[in-house]
Amino acid sequence: MKLQIQNNFTAELPADSNENNVPRQVHQACYSFVLPKKPSNPSLIHTSIEAANAIGLSQEDILSADFLNTFSGSTIFPGTKPYALPYAGHQFGNWAGQLGDGRAINLTEVVHENKSYTLQLKGAGPTPYSRTADGFAVLRSSIREHLCAEAMHYLGVPTTRSLSLMLSGDQVLRDVLYNGNPAYEKGAIVCRVAPSFIRFGSFELFASREDHVNLKLLADFTIKHHFSHIQKEGVEKYLAFFQEVTQTTLNMIVHWQRVGFVHGVMNTDNMSIHGITIDYGPYGWLEDYNSCWTPNTTDNQHKRYRFGNQPEIALWNLYQLANALYPLIQEAKPLETILDAFSADYEKEYLNMMQNKLGLQIKKEQDIILIQSLTQLLEKVETDMTIFFRNLSNLSKADAATTAFNSIKDAFYNEKDLDQTILKDWHDWLEKYSLRINEEALSDSERKEQMNLVNPKYVLRNYMAQLCIDDADKGDYSLLNELFEMLKKPYDEQPNFQKWFAKRPDWARDKVGCSMLSCSS
Repeated sequence: MKLQIQNNFTAELPADSNENNVPRQVHQACYSFVLPKKPSNPSLIHTSIEAANAIGLSQEDILSADFLNTFSGSTIFPGTKPYALPYAGHQFGNWAGQLGDGRAINLTEVVHENKSYTLQLKGAGPTPYSRTADGFAVLRSSIREHLCAEAMHYLGVPTTRSLSLMLSGDQVLRDVLYNGNPAYEKGAIVCRVAPSFIRFGSFELFASREDHVNLKLLADFTIKHHFSHIQKEGVEKYLAFFQEVTQTTLNMIVHWQRVGFVHGVMNTDNMSIHGITIDYGPYGWLEDYNSCWTPNTTDNQHKRYRFGNQPEIALWNLYQLANALYPLIQEAKPLETILDAFSADYEKEYLNMMQNKLGLQIKKEQDIILIQSLTQLLEKVETDMTIFFRNLSNLSKADAATTAFNSIKDAFYNEKDLDQTILKDWHDWLEKYSLRINEEALSDSERKEQMNLVNPKYVLRNYMAQLCIDDADKGDYSLLNELFEMLKKPYDEQPNFQKWFAKRPDWARDKVGCSMLSCSS
């Protein structure tokens, strides 16, 4: 197995001088060297061939002993020295101080076809940033991360990738519901792939400690290696960097809203400076369209990270990043100008995205009214978001409201909930939509084709992941393989997977792992 190794991060940035792997506060360092804990009996469950190819590995490599040993943490790849990153963060809006890679260990950076990637093991044991935790991960959360990262990639949502999913052969103690009933579960390790794992919180840590030397070192390194097209110098360089992070973050959120994805833990330490989705904990896809839904049990009371609030939280997090970068800029106004533009830019991008979901190529100002009335209507009774938008493409320009309604009615969880008032509202909206698509030049089939490029047919619903986890616990990975193959082509009809184009079953409504999840690993 050959990898083209580079060690820019550890070569150019200051290391923690203490190499003892004990939880502690780490100062004036961008990383700590740390070795993964050797698993007792690792075995490979699943690999993403495409993610492997992206870093220069072949099918033959994947099946090698080197692959198993390297990506389970059993052996250290030649020429590399693994490390964990410190960072801080605001968790649920509250300053949490130093956090860091508590159960993530960066193996190395690799280059393939002029692109650089960082390879990171999640669940490979403790680091100096583990605080009171053990640094391990369990099979259920690892399956959810592996499947979701790749599903998001194929949906066209900016994301970290998942190279491999391994069993460690060890048992890990976890309290799933945080109710004082811990139990042993199968340990697992995922190898995550990203341009880097630098976060908003990486900058917050140094700023909070007034360590402006390392703040500048990290910012300069990040721009040099990951934003090398920024050719400006001094203050302008940092502003250009912040402007780009703001734009890519906005773009990512628009994609989340498009497919109905809810991250669940949008803490500043879970925000990548690359504008990619990172840290798949208690995430979920909207089943019924509900802007107040959060998949995170910890967030159930205040619903800070609910679906409808994700754009506002992204902006709040960008404010924290702006505060962290301020010492390098020494002027609030230019940062505020970038931040002030976010909401208007988001509204514009959101409108464009929703017009695309509705198959509207000619952009009209009054479309916003059609869209707002639709999202309000979708919340009145339980309506499956994915099925609704997918089936909306089946409407024809000539359809009367009653015919149009028959095309979308499968999306309702209980048609009996539709009283006469709501039914009339739906018919009214469909009439307006019909008039609107009749203003478009596209034929019905052309519009359907365009809509089906942005409205997925298949998403990783929580109940599907849970069924997969239940089977995997028994050593059966056939459903994992089936879901993975299906999620590689989420916009295709895939008639052989039609059974997964279905509303959440009743049994999954309140089942643990199917509706809401805790942050438990």
